[in-house]
Amino acid sequence: MSCGLWKETLALAEDYLSLCCSGPQAAPPPPSGSASAMRRLGQDMEAQHKARFHSLSQTFLKQCGPDPCSSLRKVMEELVGDGHLNWGRVVSLFTFAGVLARHIKEQKSSRPGLDPGQVQGLGQVPSDCRRLAQTIADYLGEEKRDWLLENGGWVGFCEFSCHARKVDQDSSMKTALFAAAGVGLAGLTFLLVR
Repeated sequence: MSCGLWKETLALAEDYLSLCCSGPQAAPPPPSGSASAMRRLGQDMEAQHKARFHSLSQTFLKQCGPDPCSSLRKVMEELVGDGHLNWGRVVSLFTFAGVLARHIKEQKSSRPGLDPGQVQGLGQVPSDCRRLAQTIADYLGEEKRDWLLENGGWVGFCEFSCHARKVDQDSSMKTALFAAAGVGLAGLTFLLVR
């Protein structure tokens, strides 16, 4: 196992999920170029598929039982079970987990008698976000480690993101990214409504 890759994946996931739970105004600056790229691409993807992500996360929360992390892991395994992992699917996983983390936080903060400080302190990653981030890091940083390394790791993701930004003028790369992620979203839809 590449401990460094797992740690980098965890930091990236914690940053993204924390951003989703706290909002862009309350979030600290991204800790790395890959975190900045994930923030931008994840937010773009969520904006483009907002209704679908919201519906999928609500369905997921109704079906997942008491442990959303083990259910998220099953969804990740199914989502890339066809062996066609790509950066678009990685972004869709982060985006889905971010929407999910936000909905979990909203559910907890609406419970009577819960101290809002228990949900999230300023600058801290909420415990549910941390657990979801660890689930993502375990899956991508360990099980999909070889794929990540073959594709340049998170530096490769930054390069991919830069390419996407450069060709964004004609939006062909963004279209390809969202098409790849759309396959992932279709898979999520299929998994959660069957």
